[in-house]
Amino acid sequence: MMNAVKEPRTERRGEYRHFLAIATRWMDNDVYGHVNNVVYYSYFDTVINEYLIREGGLDIHEGRVVGYAVESTCRFHRSFSFPESIDAGLRVGELGNSSVRYEIALFRQGEDKPAATGHFVHVFVDRASAKPTAIPGTIRAALERLRAE
Repeated sequence: MMNAVKEPRTERRGEYRHFLAIATRWMDNDVYGHVNNVVYYSYFDTVINEYLIREGGLDIHEGRVVGYAVESTCRFHRSFSFPESIDAGLRVGELGNSSVRYEIALFRQGEDKPAATGHFVHVFVDRASAKPTAIPGTIRAALERLRAE
């Protein structure tokens, strides 16, 4: 028998600092008629990297420092399906010297309670050596603006 998992506190739209609208695609649906679970991680990756590129100046092609994903989780509350538009909410839960823990929630447009919640951890590394390195100043400043209260 499985142990009961403690339910996390209820998240609300107002607890997130940055939003990105993401349209579901026909190919996102699985044979059951809803967005397949693995696609949610793609939505997480999309909202994070869109923010880092636009607000933090992350250079994904030539930058000396890049973020490696080292951990991610997702809790599914309700499903999405095609065609829908998702509001991906983003905030920073923890910010270290070389790592950051993002907290993400996926909302139906106009809804206050998320359909999915999760987290994603990046460790910033030197591109050439793949060794952890300090988060660059412009990226750190952008991440500071997303810190959860």
